[in-house]
Amino acid sequence: MRIEGSGALVVGGASGLGEAAARALHERGAHVLIADLDAERGAALAAQLGQRAACAAADVTQPEQLEQAVTLAAQAPGGLRIAVHCAGIGHAERIARGRGPHRPETFEQVVAVNLVGTFHALRLASASMLANEPDGGGERGVIVNTASIAAYDGQIGQVAYAASKGGVVALTLPAARDLAGSGIRVCAIAPGLFDTPLLAGLPAQARTQLARSIPFPPRLGRPAEFAQLACQIAENQMLNGEVIRLDGALRMAPR
Repeated sequence: MRIEGSGALVVGGASGLGEAAARALHERGAHVLIADLDAERGAALAAQLGQRAACAAADVTQPEQLEQAVTLAAQAPGGLRIAVHCAGIGHAERIARGRGPHRPETFEQVVAVNLVGTFHALRLASASMLANEPDGGGERGVIVNTASIAAYDGQIGQVAYAASKGGVVALTLPAARDLAGSGIRVCAIAPGLFDTPLLAGLPAQARTQLARSIPFPPRLGRPAEFAQLACQIAENQMLNGEVIRLDGALRMAPR
């Protein structure tokens, strides 16, 4: 997929990994629509990027809002051809403790945002891509979702988060197979420990210890490295149905 001149949607694009993806796609010449719950921050980023950038308010648990964002993104020249989904939340709670079992409402909220939200973004973006004329390689679009190494190495207190990201991993191949005949690819990135707002609130010592746990490079991942991989997936037509760990060979310990 040629990024330059393509319409791109970045869900959760106002901060963290999504912001980096929006910047990278824009730098490479895409028409970028940033869809985010934080519309104010998304609008500020779009204004900073300038031409070929716009923002739409979107809560991934509200499919009609995502549908509106997809419709706007599809108005780019050539239609919506690249979609990157980064919206997500975390939550720490054990399955059961002395004070009682894991609260069902917190589990359901994490799954609703991380897994069901990804499903909505995937189904709506791919439906829009079906209307595109295929490019010279027969391709109509590419979708990059965000999983996590927690899908494989979930830690203590991560039952909700790991389950939600495990679902993203599991849907990648069947979604790619569903859409293969239409020339639409689906992949996912499973990041390890990245320097995002999720970790920014930790004390400096804790961040240092986390960084040292990564075999190489012994540092937190940079959002720009996630964005680089998302762009490489878009450009490399043989990447399809794959979940790529981006973690510096990290395998998470139980805690």
